[in-house]
Amino acid sequence: MTEGSTRRTMLTAGAAALAATCAGCGNNNGNGSSSSTETPASPETPASSAASPTAGSSASGSASAATGNALAQTSEIPEGGGMIFKDQKIVVTQPTKGEFKAFSAICTHMGCTVAKVADGTIDCPCHGSRFHIADGAVAHGPATRPLPAKSITVSGNSITVA
Repeated sequence: MTEGSTRRTMLTAGAAALAATCAGCGNNNGNGSSSSTETPASPETPASSAASPTAGSSASGSASAATGNALAQTSEIPEGGGMIFKDQKIVVTQPTKGEFKAFSAICTHMGCTVAKVADGTIDCPCHGSRFHIADGAVAHGPATRPLPAKSITVSGNSITVA
């Protein structure tokens, strides 16, 4: 073998190994979303409770765990803010007094779980995407798609997954 063919063989082998490694990275199905069911690791520390209080809320989420599919009491969701329910992968917001919205807590950019609700946005810690609490629309990229809406029911003071 000549030096040129050895180098070409090594480059080809290296490129093949790189392609095989990268094939599992994106697993992009053509519409910008990953078809993988695994959620990428995020820099956040796992919480021991089902809910992550945000925007001044001090709710622990323990009351909602005892009531089946109830997520929270309406009083636990701060007006102009929201609460993230990591176990259910849902974020519930209250954009204006008495108006409750729910969205997926999985960022549409790379699949990280959003970490906080503050200043009118739902914020992802991984790459800085932010989404409006009123409709889940992108407020700041790199995400280009809104958070998908989730169905909830507000009955009296209880918010449940619909």
